[in-house]
Amino acid sequence: MTVRRVRNSVASGVEIRKLAHVVSVVQKEVDRLLGLGATFVADHRNPDGSGWAILADPEGNEFCVPRSESDRAAVNS
Repeated sequence: MTVRRVRNSVASGVEIRKLAHVVSVVQKEVDRLLGLGATFVADHRNPDGSGWAILADPEGNEFCVPRSESDRAAVNS
């Protein structure tokens, strides 16, 4: 197992791979919506698999892209 240290934090390679998978699933959906004309407003996604991204439609109406229960489970398993 590889341990990576970044400013007072430690994460194992296994945890990084799990998180990368979850991030890629949510990021794909965010990217798809951006391609349809949404704009990125804020990122509230957390390392534990919880959180959401806030986007706005072309008229400026904001909406969230939440992480699912399966996203959280993948990070915490």
